[in-house]
Amino acid sequence: MNSTVWIVDNYEEALAKNLVIVSLGLIINFINGMLVVTFFSNPMFSRDSRYILYIHLVINDMVYICLSVTLYVLTYVSPLVNSSLCCVLVVLGSTTFMITPLNLAGMSIERFIAICKPLHHAQICTPQRTYIFICLLWVIGTIPSLADIIILLLIQPISFFSSLVLCYPFSLFPSKAHKDRTTASQVIYMSLVWIILIYTYCRVLFTARKSVSKGSANKAQKTILLHGVQLLLCMLSYITPVLDMFLAPFFPVHRTKITFLNYLITNIMPRLLSPLIYGVRDQKFLKQ
Repeated sequence: MNSTVWIVDNYEEALAKNLVIVSLGLIINFINGMLVVTFFSNPMFSRDSRYILYIHLVINDMVYICLSVTLYVLTYVSPLVNSSLCCVLVVLGSTTFMITPLNLAGMSIERFIAICKPLHHAQICTPQRTYIFICLLWVIGTIPSLADIIILLLIQPISFFSSLVLCYPFSLFPSKAHKDRTTASQVIYMSLVWIILIYTYCRVLFTARKSVSKGSANKAQKTILLHGVQLLLCMLSYITPVLDMFLAPFFPVHRTKITFLNYLITNIMPRLLSPLIYGVRDQKFLKQ
């Protein structure tokens, strides 16, 4: 998450930016909330691993939006936050951010099994195993954030956790060890997710070419492609600091506008894709 504000905006500009971010966050969470209600109001969805993984992605995005928007607003309303509270917010935000690509990989694997191993799908992708997989996602997604906290405990005195800090990751975790950990985990996690997406897409593509009935296979192809697009948008947040540093010297007066647009495009807008991928495209959801 990148919620950094480097230059103080005037009151009108700060108010406008916060209204845009908060309004978009509320709209996205309202749409996603309707999907959550639809899921839990129909037992059919809770028996299908595909929809269980999807609704987990939606709920995860809702939590991420709440945390991300809260951190963004805090940079204006109260830039200095108790470091312990900031740790909780940043760790939860970083974990939910990391879980999104992992969940997309899981959804692609489920589609791969459904299309390429249809006779085994019911045995492999049971609701119980899906919930175990989701728990595993949270364990894996939490590891990098827990590593950050452990490093922080090793290099900072206990008094640090009662001090005030600027509440964003690069301020809370500024050491070289944190930066190395961040780079390593991002490379490992994203490489793994991309390998899974590319492999499942290619296998579904080959199956579609051999299949007499190409409808479901082609739809699975498009779904995995959309997962790839969503993952690309999520990965844009990794280059946001680089874009900020690159563009700032050319447009020093508009630096906060650049930061705002980068945050909007890389952190908020990708969360609109989740309801579009299934909520709009999926006939079962539309009928409900």
